[in-house]
Amino acid sequence: MPYVDGFVLAVPKANLDAYKAMATLASEVWMEHGALSYVECVGDNTPVGEVTSFPRAVLAKDDEVVVFAWATYDSREKRDEVMAKVMADSRMAYEPDKLPFDGRRMIFGGFESMIIR
Repeated sequence: MPYVDGFVLAVPKANLDAYKAMATLASEVWMEHGALSYVECVGDNTPVGEVTSFPRAVLAKDDEVVVFAWATYDSREKRDEVMAKVMADSRMAYEPDKLPFDGRRMIFGGFESMIIR
């Protein structure tokens, strides 16, 4: 079963076009370096929960939208190989203060697939 990297972040609505351009390039880089798939989704039904929720997880502000993204790989080992190449790729070299979102509030992690239908 595929290995999955998941990402959740808050993007200012005013920066959504810039984020989409960055994510489009990122998808090309990930796929070139061996990811099986790459998906970016913009939240349109992410209510703020009383205890926890997607907006709370990334401290989304009123003028931000939640983005949920993931990439899949053949295995954890393949993921580690792909990520090393992606991080070394000059197209992914961004100054943190020039990103169209606050990278400090992005959450991410790697997951082993459990059920796929």
